[in-house]
Amino acid sequence: MTARVLIIAGSDSGGGAGIQADIKAVTMLGGHAMTAITAITAQNTLGVQGVHPVPTDMVLAQIDSVATDIGVDAVKIGMIGSAETAAAVAGRLSQPDLAQAALVFDPVMIASSGSVLADAATIDAFRALLDRAMVATPNLPELAALGGEDAVLAHGCSLLVKGGHAEGETVIDRLLETGEGEVARWEAPRIDTPHSHGTGCTLASAIATGLAQGMPLEPAIARARDFVRLALLDAPGLGQGHGPMGQQFVRNDGLFTGPALNQLTLPANDYGVSVAFYKQMGLTQIVDSPDNGYARFEAANGVTLSIHVGDGEAGGATAYLESGALDAWVAYLARRGVRFDQMPKDEEWGWREARLADPAGNRLCLYQAAEYRRYPPWRI
Repeated sequence: MTARVLIIAGSDSGGGAGIQADIKAVTMLGGHAMTAITAITAQNTLGVQGVHPVPTDMVLAQIDSVATDIGVDAVKIGMIGSAETAAAVAGRLSQPDLAQAALVFDPVMIASSGSVLADAATIDAFRALLDRAMVATPNLPELAALGGEDAVLAHGCSLLVKGGHAEGETVIDRLLETGEGEVARWEAPRIDTPHSHGTGCTLASAIATGLAQGMPLEPAIARARDFVRLALLDAPGLGQGHGPMGQQFVRNDGLFTGPALNQLTLPANDYGVSVAFYKQMGLTQIVDSPDNGYARFEAANGVTLSIHVGDGEAGGATAYLESGALDAWVAYLARRGVRFDQMPKDEEWGWREARLADPAGNRLCLYQAAEYRRYPPWRI
């Protein structure tokens, strides 16, 4: 059944953050997005020009409409609008028809442009939502406003400490649990772009989608982080300030556990001739390594194709199947008698690969590459 995700958040007229970013993330990850709008904003990449809170009764009416008809598997809360709405929403989400829905709480207080989106009374009312949440996802300034790590964990929810606002070339995100401290961390190079409006909204909604689909919290966070990073790399460059991300361009990127056929490698005899041919075919070259006889191209739907001089006889090919849970997939196949020439191994080009052949001898590579398939560090 399609995962049903209820988004309780404000609207961003510029389409970069808020429910617009949430809907894009949930949809691209295969869920069904529903909304209870808490505020209407006049907003663009330069800032927030106006905020009009939606009355609390209307917020609750939106929640009731979708909960009583469609049903809800997970809830994502972003901009809440007012202290009254925060308290009322917390109470509604504790009622029997919604009590089992996983809640991801992104305590939105300040927009990327610096505009304040929550007053002191509303921040104080966040305590009731933290009591109900499965996981909270504040950025560092928001975490400080909530009283720090211990203050959030005291509510019994998990805490994802996001490192995007920290200094340094490496972004570190940490998952903390009450009574256990840090249970997981993720590190990745910082993506240098001004077009990061909506990162927090997108991450929280992507996590909620994973939870709604039955994923445990850690894998849901890991997939959500990959989605956000790809959306940052895919940003279309709109606006004069903090532009929107490119959620709509994240596709065929192996973010699901099942195999995605998204990469072929074809043997070649002449590097230059083959590169010219595939450019003429309309593909975009994204890797150029003539010394290694290797080039990679991207099609309009995000699928990639490579040519490799000396990699097998001309006329042969290697098909690549990507999975966001490579090791578990390979282990599953191995237990059922599938023989591998190479078990999962981290390669120097940033992919994790396992290799085997089909019954006819055709080569297969099962792999996990995240952003490094379309956005390797040496992308042209």
